[in-house]
Amino acid sequence: MRFTRQVLLLQIGVVVLVVGLGVALVSSLLRTTLSEQYGERALAIAKSVASDPVVVSGAAARQRGGPLEERVQAVTKATDVLFVVITDDHAIRLAHPTPREIGKRVSTSAEEALAGKDVVSAVQLGTLGVSVRSKTPIWQGSRVVGEVSVGFDITELTGDFNNLLSLTLVFGGGALLLGAGASALLNRRLRRVTHGLEPHELTELLYEREAVLHGIGEGVLAVDAERRVTVRNDEAERLLGTPLPVGAPLQDLDLSPRVHKAVAEGRPVDNLLAVAGNRVLVINSRAVQRDERALGTVLTFRDRTDLDTLTRELDGIRSLSDGLRAQRHEFANRLHTLSGLLQLGHHTEAEEYLQTLTESTASRAEPLDDRITDPYLQALLVAKTEQAQEKGMDLRLADDSWVPAAVTDPIAAGTVIGNLVDNALHAARMGPRRPAWVEIGLLADNSTLHVSVVDSGPGVDPALQDRLFDEGVSTKLSPGHGLGLALARQAARARDGDVWLADPGGTTTGALFVAKLPGLLDRPEETDA
Repeated sequence: MRFTRQVLLLQIGVVVLVVGLGVALVSSLLRTTLSEQYGERALAIAKSVASDPVVVSGAAARQRGGPLEERVQAVTKATDVLFVVITDDHAIRLAHPTPREIGKRVSTSAEEALAGKDVVSAVQLGTLGVSVRSKTPIWQGSRVVGEVSVGFDITELTGDFNNLLSLTLVFGGGALLLGAGASALLNRRLRRVTHGLEPHELTELLYEREAVLHGIGEGVLAVDAERRVTVRNDEAERLLGTPLPVGAPLQDLDLSPRVHKAVAEGRPVDNLLAVAGNRVLVINSRAVQRDERALGTVLTFRDRTDLDTLTRELDGIRSLSDGLRAQRHEFANRLHTLSGLLQLGHHTEAEEYLQTLTESTASRAEPLDDRITDPYLQALLVAKTEQAQEKGMDLRLADDSWVPAAVTDPIAAGTVIGNLVDNALHAARMGPRRPAWVEIGLLADNSTLHVSVVDSGPGVDPALQDRLFDEGVSTKLSPGHGLGLALARQAARARDGDVWLADPGGTTTGALFVAKLPGLLDRPEETDA
C-alpha cells in the first residue's frame, strides 16, 4: 500500500476515534446533566408540596387520602410528573396515584429524607416503574413528620436524551465527514508536494543528492524562484570564497556581478568567465522548470585559475616571440645590407654603417638596461614595444622609471602590467591623436613596485568609471572582453595592493591607470662594509 494511502487511512481512523470518543463523552455528560435537571425539578416540586400547610398537618396527623390525595392529584396533573407520594414519618404512604397503594410502606428507601436530608436525582425502580425521583422531608417546626417523593418517568428523560444525542450524532457525522475530507485534501497536497514519490524514494534521492553534490569536482549552487539559496556544496563555497548559507537571498551575498546577472536573466549561460577572489571561474547556468512553473536556477562553477595562468604565460611568451621575430627580420635586413656593401667593395661605407648600427643599438638599449635591471621586466617591455611598433604606435618608458631590483612574482607583474599596457595600446589605437603612443612608468619603493600607464586615447567614458573593474565591462566592441582590468585588480589585491583609474591632469592624454604592488621586488638588506 502506498504511503499516502496509509496516511489517509490513519488520519481517517484518528478522526473516527476522536469523534467516537467525543460523542461518547458528550452522551455521558448529556445523560448526567439531564438526570440532574430532572432531579432538581422533582425536588423543587417536592419542596413545594412539603411546604403546603394542608400537607404538613395531614402528615402530622397521619391522615390518609382526603385532602392529601386531592393535593397529589392536582400537582400531578399540573406538573406532568409520574407520581407524587406523601408518607408519614414511618414511610407509610398517605397519598399515592394508585389508591390501593395507600397505607402501604414505600417500595424505596425513605431513610435519608426522614432523617431530614434532601435526596436528588435517584433513578430507582418503584411500583410505577423506573423513574427519576427526588425526596424531601416534611417539617413541622423542628420535627420531621413525613416525606414527599416526586418522580418523573424515565422515558421522558430518555426521550430528551435521544433528541440531544441525535443532534450530537449529526454534528459528529459532520465533523467526521469534514475530517475525512480534510485528510483527503491533505493527502492530495502531500502527493503534489512530493511529486508522487514514496518516503523511501525521497530518502534515496537525498542520499543521491548528497553523493553527487559532494562527490563532484565542480561547485554547485541552486536558488529558488525568489533567488534564495536552496542547495550548495562545499566546492561552491571554496571557489566563490564566501559562505553560502541556505535560505540567504542571493543579492545579499558578495558574489561576482556576472553571477547575479546570470540568475537575473534566467537564460542558459555556457562557459562564462568570472573573477571570484583570486580565482578565475567558468560559470554555467540553467533555469529549472516543471509543469511550466519556474523552480529556480542551478549554477555550476569550474576553477580555471591554473589554466588562465598558463594562458597568460603563453601570451607573454608569444608576445616575446613576436618581438624577437620582428628583431630577427630587422637584424637580417641589416646583415643583407652590410653584406651587399662588402660584396660591392664599399668597405668604408660598410664600416660607417656598422658603426652607426652599434651606436644606435647602444643608445637605445643603455637607458633601459640602466633603469630596469630585472630581465623579466626587460623582456616584457621589449615584447610590448615590438607589439606597439607593429601596430604603428610608440610605447615609451617614462623618464623617472627606476627599478634596480628583481621581481619576485613574474606572473603577478605580467598580469597587472600586461593587461594595463594592452588596454592602453587598444585605447591609443582607437583614439583620434596621431601619432598614437603609450607611456609606462615603473618605480621601485623598497619592495613595492608602482606602475603607471597613460595613453593618447580618448579617455574613459564617465558612465563606465564606477563599473570599469567589473567583469564584462569593456570599451571594446568585440565579444569576449571585460576581464583584463578585473584580473589586474584581483592580482594586485591578492598582494594587498590595488589598481585604480587616476586623473591624468591634462587634455593631451587619455586614461591614466595606476597600480601598487607591495612585496613584488626583492630588496636585500644593505649591510655595513
